[in-house]
Amino acid sequence: MKNYFIIGAVLSLLLALYLWFNGQTDEGLFVGLWVPSILSLGALLKK
Repeated sequence: MKNYFIIGAVLSLLLALYLWFNGQTDEGLFVGLWVPSILSLGALLKK
């Protein structure tokens, strides 16, 4: 289950970078904020 959260965080980071470098900076920042949230959720559910 841990792998799903890591994969989700990596995909979120890649999407954020894609949006950022294609000129959609606001959307890129918004999606970039998902990364720590996804990892935090994974750590919370690991307990």
